[in-house]
Amino acid sequence: MPRLSIVEPKDATGDVARVLASAPINIYKGIAANPEVFAPFIAFMRAVGASGAVTKAEKELVMLRAAESRHCGYCVAAHTRVAAGVGVGADDALAARRGVGSNPRAQALLDFTNAVIEKNGNVSDAELAAFRAAGFDDRAAIEVVAAITAMTFTALYNHIHQTEVDFPAVPQA
Repeated sequence: MPRLSIVEPKDATGDVARVLASAPINIYKGIAANPEVFAPFIAFMRAVGASGAVTKAEKELVMLRAAESRHCGYCVAAHTRVAAGVGVGADDALAARRGVGSNPRAQALLDFTNAVIEKNGNVSDAELAAFRAAGFDDRAAIEVVAAITAMTFTALYNHIHQTEVDFPAVPQA
């Protein structure tokens, strides 16, 4: 049962109403209770999800690994669904949650993600070099950090709020 306020789409106004009309998911309904946080959160999530130095599918691998590391059932379910929409199969999504990539590039991405999470960003020169050797650049490193940051915020929020999962159930990792 949710513990914090929510905003139902019918009660929303302005930009909050526009977002909730197109995506009336429970996490958005909750964060919308604070419009000053909601607007930049939505902008940040759009930026994180956009294609850049890391593809949308690769970003979802990072998001899934970060969500799993934060023990966020809501985030895992939501990003399993998002990942499917950008071409990540169910088996690859489950493997990413475990830190296992389906090819050397994906594995390097997940290894770097794990290092960033486990070491609070204090990755070694060797870990950064391995990430770069897989074809990633400095922009990609920033995008990985942004994705982990997004999952950290949403996981902490979901734990406090006890957001009800409104996505299909996913298997345990």
